[in-house]
Amino acid sequence: MIQILIVDDHPMVGLGTKNILEEVTNFDITYLLDSQQVIQAIKKKSFDIYLLDINMPNCSGIELSKKILNTHADAKIIFYTGFDYSFQFNTLIELGIYGIISKSASYQVLVLNIQAVLNGYVLVPREMLIRSTPSNFSQGLFSADHRQVFSQKELDILESLAKGSSNKEIADELFMSIRAVEYNLTKIYKKLCVTSRSEAVAKVLNNSQI
Repeated sequence: MIQILIVDDHPMVGLGTKNILEEVTNFDITYLLDSQQVIQAIKKKSFDIYLLDINMPNCSGIELSKKILNTHADAKIIFYTGFDYSFQFNTLIELGIYGIISKSASYQVLVLNIQAVLNGYVLVPREMLIRSTPSNFSQGLFSADHRQVFSQKELDILESLAKGSSNKEIADELFMSIRAVEYNLTKIYKKLCVTSRSEAVAKVLNNSQI
């Protein structure tokens, strides 16, 4: 049996995906809700595939991936996300993940992607690859002399900015105070050399600077 671990903080999504994948006869599916459950589980066993949401509270999928890889260096991790992470393309690939699958993908595409990863393939959506070619990373923060380091919290805030979220909405979504959001925005503006949220979003999206 192929052992697959699904991690998603939304039970409706996680259990729905589990039910779908259980239709494949040789898939044995485990669904866990948060990172602490995952840490305990991987101490006892390894899985053939780790299907992780990226945008989770307390511990993002990226941070959780690092913890999994520290325990199981050969782990095959696939990010299962509803957001556009093309601006983090290099970070995700350098992390050592095997694939990125949209939550809007069909059942057939999801299963085919999992089977491809099991066979050793690394999968990246075509749209992400086109927007994240090496030429796009030759400017701004991706140049060797000007690289800036953004924390995961800052990246999450930038993602929310790109979606048009207000400070209050960001605070609610990321379980932060409004004051903490404002403090992080100040740091982000300084790193990007901008003075407003619209300038920050434009700089990131137009120049692929993160």
